[in-house]
Amino acid sequence: MAIIEQHLAEMGLELPEPLKVREGLHMPFAWVRVRGTRAYISGHVACNRDGTLAGPLGKVGADVSPEQGYASARLVALAHLASLKRAVGDLDRVTAWLRVFAMVNVAPGFNETPLVTNGYSDLILELYGSSVGAHARSSIGMAIPLNAPVNCEAEVEIDG
Repeated sequence: MAIIEQHLAEMGLELPEPLKVREGLHMPFAWVRVRGTRAYISGHVACNRDGTLAGPLGKVGADVSPEQGYASARLVALAHLASLKRAVGDLDRVTAWLRVFAMVNVAPGFNETPLVTNGYSDLILELYGSSVGAHARSSIGMAIPLNAPVNCEAEVEIDG
């Protein structure tokens, strides 16, 4: 078993199936676009193991607590890892996490988006360590599609 997948198993975590979207919602883009030694990971939201949209849904600071938002961000990281595995075959091919752009569905007045987004970063750092997992990151508040609490995109470097 690959090292990263072994770490996931030891943590009791499983990679989810691809996001299942409602009928009629067309998504005409690649979830992961590999170009040379870079993989660009499209925006993902939290999903359950079976690919269904994970709850709770809504705005952090109103419908969703910051702690629930943190948990949602961890699920987004798992969704990214699942898509990345499908695209490149082996998560051990990642040689560097370069950038994460996190968007948090915020209630008016909620301005602690970095605390929510730490759920994503903490998981990546736990799995890959600081030498590979350290990444640049932005965390902003906005309205999110599907009323998900968190949506992230990322860029990683992979071996050639």
